[in-house]
Amino acid sequence: MDIEEFYDGDARRRDSAEIELGTEWRNKAGVRFELSWVQDTGELYVMREPVPYQWMGPFGGIHVQAGDRAPTDGMTVAVVAKIPTRAELEEILAGWEVEMPKPDSTAWLEDRLQAAGVALWSENAPD
Repeated sequence: MDIEEFYDGDARRRDSAEIELGTEWRNKAGVRFELSWVQDTGELYVMREPVPYQWMGPFGGIHVQAGDRAPTDGMTVAVVAKIPTRAELEEILAGWEVEMPKPDSTAWLEDRLQAAGVALWSENAPD
């Protein structure tokens, strides 16, 4: 779902405090994700920004449009776990700051969530 559908899907999400758990999670293909937890719903979600526009230059090479922030259009969200409390969140994801910058860090995330029995992994989750 896109970010607006996510927030529209449950009114508690808009008013809730959110804990950001890093913006540089990467899957095995190198796709970047942000990870956040919504306090009022207990939802841990990943958000993927749209793939930047690319074009082939006249003399070869692929060019990528860069910017400070991606537009919200095209941001996709997948809820990957339900973790009821912040204390449980911190226990389950202890050490995330060290793991996030590593290649395929979403594999570590998936392992932790599954081991804790809170994973809601789906075809929309980073793999």
